[in-house]
Amino acid sequence: MTRASRFYESLLVLLLGLSAMLLLGMVLLIGADVFLRNVGTGGISVSNELSEDAIYLMTLFAAPILLRQGRHIRVDIVLRMVPEKVGWALEWLSDAIGIACCAYFFWYGTKMVMRSAAAGALSIKTLTMPEWWLLAPMPFTFLLLAVEFVFRMHRLANSERKIRDDAVSAS
Repeated sequence: MTRASRFYESLLVLLLGLSAMLLLGMVLLIGADVFLRNVGTGGISVSNELSEDAIYLMTLFAAPILLRQGRHIRVDIVLRMVPEKVGWALEWLSDAIGIACCAYFFWYGTKMVMRSAAAGALSIKTLTMPEWWLLAPMPFTFLLLAVEFVFRMHRLANSERKIRDDAVSAS
Protein backbone atom coordinates (compact mmCIF):
# COMPACT_ATOMS: atom_id res chain seq x y z
CA MET A 1 0.00 0.00 0.00
CA THR A 2 2.93 2.34 0.72
CA ARG A 3 4.34 1.89 -2.78
CA ALA A 4 0.93 2.53 -4.37
CA SER A 5 0.52 5.62 -2.22
CA ARG A 6 3.89 7.01 -3.31
CA PHE A 7 3.13 6.35 -6.99
CA TYR A 8 -0.28 7.95 -6.59
CA GLU A 9 1.24 11.00 -4.91
CA SER A 10 3.70 11.34 -7.82
CA LEU A 11 0.75 11.43 -10.20
CA LEU A 12 -0.91 14.11 -8.07
CA VAL A 13 2.28 16.20 -8.05
CA LEU A 14 2.40 15.92 -11.84
CA LEU A 15 -1.19 17.16 -12.06
CA LEU A 16 -0.37 20.00 -9.68
CA GLY A 17 2.52 20.94 -11.97
CA LEU A 18 0.13 20.91 -14.91
CA SER A 19 -2.18 23.15 -12.94
CA ALA A 20 0.70 25.55 -12.26
CA MET A 21 1.59 25.58 -15.97
CA LEU A 22 -2.02 26.43 -16.80
CA LEU A 23 -1.87 29.29 -14.30
CA LEU A 24 1.35 30.58 -15.85
CA GLY A 25 -0.16 30.34 -19.33
CA MET A 26 -3.27 32.16 -18.17
CA VAL A 27 -1.22 34.97 -16.58
CA LEU A 28 0.84 35.37 -19.76
CA LEU A 29 -2.27 35.30 -21.94
CA ILE A 30 -4.13 37.88 -19.88
CA GLY A 31 -1.03 40.06 -19.67
CA ALA A 32 -0.56 39.90 -23.44
CA ASP A 33 -4.26 40.63 -23.98
CA VAL A 34 -4.16 43.71 -21.74
CA PHE A 35 -0.93 44.91 -23.36
CA LEU A 36 -2.29 44.49 -26.89
CA ARG A 37 -5.54 46.27 -26.01
CA ASN A 38 -3.59 49.18 -24.55
CA VAL A 39 -1.42 49.57 -27.64
CA GLY A 40 -4.52 49.59 -29.81
CA THR A 41 -4.32 46.25 -31.61
CA GLY A 42 -7.59 44.92 -30.18
CA GLY A 43 -6.24 42.26 -27.85
CA ILE A 44 -6.63 38.49 -27.98
CA SER A 45 -10.25 37.56 -28.63
CA VAL A 46 -10.08 34.12 -27.03
CA SER A 47 -8.34 35.17 -23.80
CA ASN A 48 -11.50 35.25 -21.66
CA GLU A 49 -12.67 31.83 -22.82
CA LEU A 50 -9.25 30.23 -22.46
CA SER A 51 -8.89 31.77 -18.98
CA GLU A 52 -12.26 30.33 -17.92
CA ASP A 53 -11.28 26.90 -19.22
CA ALA A 54 -7.88 27.14 -17.47
CA ILE A 55 -9.50 27.99 -14.12
CA TYR A 56 -11.84 25.01 -14.47
CA LEU A 57 -8.97 22.66 -15.35
CA MET A 58 -6.67 24.03 -12.60
CA THR A 59 -9.43 23.37 -10.06
CA LEU A 60 -9.88 19.80 -11.26
CA PHE A 61 -6.17 19.00 -11.48
CA ALA A 62 -5.30 20.47 -8.07
CA ALA A 63 -8.25 19.06 -6.09
CA PRO A 64 -6.86 15.55 -5.39
CA ILE A 65 -3.54 16.75 -3.94
CA LEU A 66 -5.30 19.41 -1.89
CA LEU A 67 -7.48 16.68 -0.38
CA ARG A 68 -4.38 14.54 0.25
CA GLN A 69 -2.59 17.38 2.03
CA GLY A 70 -5.62 18.43 4.07
CA ARG A 71 -5.79 21.81 2.35
CA HIS A 72 -9.41 21.48 1.34
CA ILE A 73 -12.26 23.28 3.06
CA ARG A 74 -13.06 21.45 6.25
CA VAL A 75 -15.30 22.44 9.12
CA ASP A 76 -14.28 20.28 12.05
CA ILE A 77 -15.85 22.12 14.97
CA VAL A 78 -18.07 19.14 15.85
CA LEU A 79 -15.14 16.74 15.58
CA ARG A 80 -13.22 18.81 18.12
CA MET A 81 -16.16 18.78 20.55
CA VAL A 82 -16.97 15.05 20.62
CA PRO A 83 -14.91 12.31 22.31
CA GLU A 84 -11.88 11.23 20.28
CA LYS A 85 -13.25 7.80 19.36
CA VAL A 86 -16.52 9.30 18.18
CA GLY A 87 -14.54 11.85 16.15
CA TRP A 88 -12.54 9.01 14.61
CA ALA A 89 -15.77 7.21 13.65
CA LEU A 90 -17.12 10.42 12.13
CA GLU A 91 -13.89 10.79 10.15
CA TRP A 92 -14.39 7.26 8.84
CA LEU A 93 -18.03 8.05 7.97
CA SER A 94 -17.11 11.27 6.15
CA ASP A 95 -14.48 9.44 4.09
CA ALA A 96 -17.02 6.73 3.20
CA ILE A 97 -19.50 9.42 2.12
CA GLY A 98 -16.68 11.06 0.15
CA ILE A 99 -16.00 7.81 -1.73
CA ALA A 100 -19.71 7.37 -2.48
CA CYS A 101 -20.06 10.93 -3.78
CA CYS A 102 -16.92 10.67 -5.90
CA ALA A 103 -18.04 7.31 -7.31
CA TYR A 104 -21.37 8.84 -8.28
CA PHE A 105 -19.75 11.85 -9.95
CA PHE A 106 -17.29 9.54 -11.73
CA TRP A 107 -20.17 7.44 -13.06
CA TYR A 108 -22.32 10.45 -14.00
CA GLY A 109 -19.39 12.36 -15.50
CA THR A 110 -18.36 9.38 -17.61
CA LYS A 111 -21.94 9.02 -18.82
CA MET A 112 -22.06 12.72 -19.77
CA VAL A 113 -18.72 12.56 -21.61
CA MET A 114 -19.90 9.55 -23.60
CA ARG A 115 -23.27 11.15 -24.41
CA SER A 116 -21.61 14.39 -25.46
CA ALA A 117 -19.13 12.59 -27.70
CA ALA A 118 -21.84 10.37 -29.22
CA ALA A 119 -24.07 13.38 -29.93
CA GLY A 120 -21.20 15.37 -31.41
CA ALA A 121 -22.09 18.26 -29.08
CA LEU A 122 -20.07 21.41 -29.55
CA SER A 123 -19.12 24.19 -27.18
CA ILE A 124 -19.64 27.31 -29.26
CA LYS A 125 -18.28 30.52 -27.79
CA THR A 126 -15.35 32.42 -29.25
CA LEU A 127 -13.79 29.03 -29.92
CA THR A 128 -15.73 26.05 -31.19
CA MET A 129 -14.65 22.69 -29.83
CA PRO A 130 -16.19 19.34 -28.96
CA GLU A 131 -17.96 19.65 -25.61
CA TRP A 132 -16.58 16.35 -24.35
CA TRP A 133 -13.04 17.79 -24.39
CA LEU A 134 -13.98 19.99 -21.45
CA LEU A 135 -16.06 17.31 -19.73
CA ALA A 136 -13.46 14.51 -19.93
CA PRO A 137 -11.20 15.64 -17.05
CA MET A 138 -14.10 15.65 -14.57
CA PRO A 139 -14.67 11.88 -14.21
CA PHE A 140 -10.90 11.36 -14.13
CA THR A 141 -10.59 13.83 -11.25
CA PHE A 142 -13.43 12.24 -9.29
CA LEU A 143 -11.81 8.84 -9.75
CA LEU A 144 -8.58 10.26 -8.29
CA LEU A 145 -10.52 11.82 -5.41
CA ALA A 146 -12.19 8.46 -4.67
CA VAL A 147 -8.76 6.80 -4.65
CA GLU A 148 -7.52 9.45 -2.22
CA PHE A 149 -10.45 8.73 0.09
CA VAL A 150 -9.38 5.06 0.09
CA PHE A 151 -5.85 6.11 1.09
CA ARG A 152 -7.28 8.43 3.76
CA MET A 153 -9.31 5.54 5.18
CA HIS A 154 -6.22 3.33 5.16
CA ARG A 155 -4.23 5.98 7.04
CA LEU A 156 -7.12 6.46 9.46
CA ALA A 157 -7.42 2.70 10.08
CA ASN A 158 -3.72 2.55 10.96
CA SER A 159 -3.76 5.56 13.25
CA GLU A 160 -4.84 6.29 16.80
CA ARG A 161 -8.58 6.29 17.38
CA LYS A 162 -8.94 10.08 17.29
CA ILE A 163 -9.62 12.71 14.67
CA ARG A 164 -6.86 13.06 12.13
CA ASP A 165 -4.29 15.76 12.49
CA ASP A 166 -2.96 15.32 8.95
CA ALA A 167 -6.06 16.80 7.35
CA VAL A 168 -7.07 19.85 9.30
CA SER A 169 -7.21 23.35 7.96
CA ALA A 170 -6.70 25.04 11.33
CA SER A 171 -6.15 24.05 14.94
